Amino acid sequence: MLIGSDLLARVKELGDVSKSDLVRGCGYVSTKKDGSERLNFTAFYEALLAAKGLSLSDGGGRARGKGGRKLSYTATVQGNGNLLVGKAYTALLELKPGDEFEIKLGRKQIRLVPAGSEDED
Repeated sequence: MLIGSDLLARVKELGDVSKSDLVRGCGYVSTKKDGSERLNFTAFYEALLAAKGLSLSDGGGRARGKGGRKLSYTATVQGNGNLLVGKAYTALLELKPGDEFEIKLGRKQIRLVPAGSEDED
């Protein structure tokens, strides 16, 4: 698994490939018990953020927003039915006003996929 400047160089080298090929090309692959491969997207993106000088954790496994509070990585549905993702999370992902996402519903999950990107995994 590549890290740091090696990871950034490999991502740049791979260019415009699918997310799966990007993760695979940087070595973030493990083997399941049945012999099939598992792409470790979370580890890849955490390493990518670290290589860019950002960190999701403060050593205790939880991130901090600008206000110093620990991020819980949980959200609560508000009384009006809205689900709010706070500014600290959007800042970590460098999201800007106007960024669009497709909402993908799973059995017990909601995924936000950037509009126009290929949904993989």
